[in-house]
Amino acid sequence: MDASDLLIEIGTEELPPRALSGLAAAFAASVCQQLDALALSYTSCKHFATPRRLALLLRQLQHAQSDQEKTRFGPAVKMAFKANGEPTPAAEGFARSCGIKIEELQRMDKGGVEKLCLTTVEKGAATEGLVPDIVNQALADLPVPKRMRWGCGRTEFVRPVHWVVLLFGSKHLSGQILGIDSSRDSFGHRFHHSGSISLTCASDYEAVLEDQGKVIACFDRRMQLIRDQVLAAGQSAGGTAVIDESLLEEVTALVEYPVALIGNFNPAFLEVPQEALVLTMQSHQKCFTLVDKDHKLLPKFITISNLQSRDPARVIEGNERVIRPRLADARFFFDTDRQQSLADRYPQLDNLIFQDRLGTVGDKCKRISKLAVYLAGKSGANPDHCARAARLCKCDLLTSMVGEFADLQGVMGYYYANHDGESEEIAQAIREHYQPRFAADAVPDNLVGSLLAIADKLDSIIGLFGIGKPPTGSKDPFALRRAAIGVLRIMIENSLALDLKDCIETAVKNYGSTELEPNTAEAVFEFMLDRLRSWYVENGVEPEVFESVYQLRPPEPLDFHARVQAVNSFITVPEADALVAAYKRVSKLLTKENKDSSACAVNESLLQANAESVLYGQLQHKEAEVQPLFEIGNYNSGLQALAELKTPVDSFFDQVMVMADDKALRDNRLALLQRLKTLFDHTADISQLHQN
Repeated sequence: MDASDLLIEIGTEELPPRALSGLAAAFAASVCQQLDALALSYTSCKHFATPRRLALLLRQLQHAQSDQEKTRFGPAVKMAFKANGEPTPAAEGFARSCGIKIEELQRMDKGGVEKLCLTTVEKGAATEGLVPDIVNQALADLPVPKRMRWGCGRTEFVRPVHWVVLLFGSKHLSGQILGIDSSRDSFGHRFHHSGSISLTCASDYEAVLEDQGKVIACFDRRMQLIRDQVLAAGQSAGGTAVIDESLLEEVTALVEYPVALIGNFNPAFLEVPQEALVLTMQSHQKCFTLVDKDHKLLPKFITISNLQSRDPARVIEGNERVIRPRLADARFFFDTDRQQSLADRYPQLDNLIFQDRLGTVGDKCKRISKLAVYLAGKSGANPDHCARAARLCKCDLLTSMVGEFADLQGVMGYYYANHDGESEEIAQAIREHYQPRFAADAVPDNLVGSLLAIADKLDSIIGLFGIGKPPTGSKDPFALRRAAIGVLRIMIENSLALDLKDCIETAVKNYGSTELEPNTAEAVFEFMLDRLRSWYVENGVEPEVFESVYQLRPPEPLDFHARVQAVNSFITVPEADALVAAYKRVSKLLTKENKDSSACAVNESLLQANAESVLYGQLQHKEAEVQPLFEIGNYNSGLQALAELKTPVDSFFDQVMVMADDKALRDNRLALLQRLKTLFDHTADISQLHQN
C-alpha cells in the first residue's frame, strides 16, 4: 500500500519552558493512538519541540485505510423460505433492509446454521481527509491546565497560534487547525531568519529548518548540544561545569539555536555561601556554574545565548551586567540576616502558621524537640544538642535569604548557626533535617540530624493524618509519602534500631490537647509500612518477599529490613521451594486442627517412625543453633541454616501419617510440625512465597 511521510507543525508564541517537553510527548502520543485506532500504519514517529513550535514527523504513513470486508447476517435459510420455495416475510424484510433483491442475497454457515447474508467491501478512508481532525483532537487532549484566547476569536490554546504546516509527502493538506489555515510555510529563528520557509517535502523538515532557519528542532539533540557546549566551555575556562538536569531541560526549552558563552563576576561575591550564589544564577539568569577541582565555586558562569552573535563580547557584557545586581542582592540578604542570630528569631516562629488546626511553626518546633530528645535516649545521641537543634531548625524561615529562595531552608540555617557560634553538630543537624528531600537524595550524616529529621517528618505525618488530611490517590499536597520514605530510609540506612510504633505513639502524645482522630497512630503505622512496600518494589525486591515479612509486622524498620534481606537471599537456595511447600502444608494442617504456638510440647516416647525421630533431633539441634542468631538479628544466617532441614522434612512427609487415628500420636506430630513452623516464624511467614 502507498505510504508517505506526514509532517505536522504548530507554530506559536513562546511556549512555557518547563512544560514544553511534556507537551511534545503528549501531542505525539495522542496522534499515534488515534492513528492506531484508525488502523493506519506508520514506521516511526519523531516529535520536535522548540520555544515556538510543536511538530511531528510520521514516517511512511499509509495513504488510506485498508478496505474492509463486512458480512451482515439475516435469518436462517430454513426460516427464510417456505416449503414451496417462496420467501418468508423475514427474508423479504432482510433483503429490503440491505437494499437488494432476495435472489442477490448470499448464503453462509454461521455457528453450524446456514443463514442468508450480504457481504460488502467498505472502502478505507483517505488519510489526508482524516489528518485535520486527528490534529485538532490531539491538541485538545494536551495536558494544559490553563488555556488562553487571543484576538477576537474564541479559539483556546496554551499560547496563540501563528502558523500550521500539514505536509503529506510533498503534498500540502488543507485544513483548519485552531482557527489557522494550514500551509507549507514554516518560520525559522526569530532573529537569524525572520521570514517564512516554504517546505517542499515532509522528510526534509529537520534539515531545512536547521540549514535555512537556524533552528534545531529536535529537543533531545538540542539538549545534548547544550550539554556538550557547556562542558567544553567549562574546561576551556579552567574549571568543571556543573550541569543541573532540570536547568538543562529548561534552557533547552528556551532556545532554538544555542551558543554557550562564558562570563565572569566579582570574586568578592564568593564570600556569600555558594549554594545561594548557584541558586541565584540558576533560577534568575538560567546560567550554569563552574567549580574548581575541590568543588569550590569559581567566579565564572556559562550562559546559553539563543543566537550566534557577530559580537559575543557584547552579549557576555550584557549578561554580566544583569547578573551583578542579582549577586549583590544575595550578598545583601546574607549580610543583613547575620545581624540577628537564629536564637533571637525563635520567638517569632509563634507568628508563623504551620497549619491552621495544628498551630504555629513554634508549636511544631516544641513537639520536634520533645520527640528528638526522646529518640536521643533510645539511640545514644546528645539530648541537649537535639533540643537545641530542634529549637533553631526552622528559624531560617524568617530570614531574607530563605524568603527569596525557599530551597535554601536548612542550608542557610547551617551557615547562620556557624556564624552564631553553635556547635558543628547542631549546625549540621539544622542543614540535614530536611533530608532526604527527594528520591535520590542522601539521608543525614550525623546522628542528631537523623533524629531531628525523623522527628520533623513524623510530626508532619501524624498531624495531617490526625486532622483527616492523608494522601488520597495520586494527590499528596503535603508530600507525606516522601516524608514517610524519608523516615524509613534514615532508620534503615543509618542503622537506627528504633521502634516505629513507639516513635509514632510518642509523637501523637506530643500533640497534647490538639484533637487528633482516635486511630491516628494505627493509620500512620500502616501507611508507613505500605510506603516501605513501595520502596522495596522500586529497589527490585519481589512483592512476595516483602509480604512474607509484612505478615509479622515487625515494628523496627531496621529489623524489618534485615528480615527482607534474609528472605530475599533464602529464596535463591536450592532447598527453598521444598521448604516453602512444606511450610504451607504445615500451616494448613495446624490451621485446620486449630493448633497454635502454645501446643509445642513434643513427647519423645510417642515418636514411632524413624523419620519423625530424626526430624525432632534436627529441630532441637537447629533451635540451639539459630536462636542466638535470631536474637541478634542475623536472620540471613539463621534461614540459611534452616535450609538444611529440607531432607528430614521431606522424609517426614514421605514416611509419616500426620493425621493418625490415635489422637495422642496425631497431636504429638502436630506439635512437632508447630516447632518447625515456629523456627521459620522468627523471620517471616514464608507461606507468602511462590514456588518456582
